[in-house]
Amino acid sequence: MRRLRPLPTTRRGRATAAVAAAAVAGTALFATGAATADNSVPRSDKEIPNLTKVEDQIEAYYGDTVINGEHYASPNSPYAQQVEGVEAKAKAYLRQAVRHDHGKKPAIVLDVDDTTLLTYNYELEVGFAYTTASSDTYIRTRTMPAVFGMTRLVDWAAQQGVTVFYVTGRPEAQRAPSAANLAAVGYKPAADASHFFLKNPTNPPAYLPCGATCTTVQYKSGTREHIESLGYDIVANFGDQYSDLSGGYADKDFKLPNPMYYIP
Repeated sequence: MRRLRPLPTTRRGRATAAVAAAAVAGTALFATGAATADNSVPRSDKEIPNLTKVEDQIEAYYGDTVINGEHYASPNSPYAQQVEGVEAKAKAYLRQAVRHDHGKKPAIVLDVDDTTLLTYNYELEVGFAYTTASSDTYIRTRTMPAVFGMTRLVDWAAQQGVTVFYVTGRPEAQRAPSAANLAAVGYKPAADASHFFLKNPTNPPAYLPCGATCTTVQYKSGTREHIESLGYDIVANFGDQYSDLSGGYADKDFKLPNPMYYIP
C-alpha cells in the first residue's frame, strides 16, 4: 500500500477521517484501521464520500453510546472486537518472546492516545474538530477511558517481568494529568518519570539530534533507541499510527485501529 501524504491541517498534524476520506477518492477508509490522507484531486463530486456519512460510519464502528449526554464507545463494538484480536496476537507473541534470553531486559513501548487511552469521547464532543486548546482542557479536566483490554495486556506483561514504557506526542506540560489518567483507569505499574516520555520542544533531550524539530517518527524512534541504550530490548511496540511504529528499535510492532485521524 502506498504511503499517503497528510492533508494541510491545524490538528497537531492530524487530518480527521472525514476530511481524509473526502480527499481520497474511492479509498476504503476503514480497510487499514487508520485514517489516511492524500493529495489526490477528485474530478467529480461523485468521487468524494459524504462527510456526514463518514462520521456516521465512525460512530457505528465504535458502537456509539450516549450516557448522560456524553458519547462513549461500546465494548461490544466492531472497534472493540478488532482491538481484542490485536491484543490476542500480542499476548501470544509476548508469551514466547519473554522466554528467550535477549541479553537485555525485555520491555514494551506504548503510545497513549488511542493506544492506551481512548479519545473517542473527546473527538465526538468537539465534532472531530481538534484544537490544541480544547484537547489540553479535556486532558486536564477529564478522564479518558482505557482502550478496551489494554490494561489487562499491560498488567499481564508486567507480571511476566516486562518493563513498560509510554512514549507519547503529548507535550511535557501534560505529564501530570496524563500519568494520573493512566493510573486512574488501571495501568500498572505507574507511568513515572523514568518510564513516561513526552515531547519537550523547549528543552529537548540530548539523545534526540533533531531537537525541537523532530518529526513524529524521529521523536518516537529516537526515544526507543534511547530506551534500548539503557539496557532494554523492546520486544514489542504498540501504536495506533504508523508513525508510532516506524523507524525501528523494536522487535515487533502492533498496530491498533484508529479511523478518526492521521498523524504523519
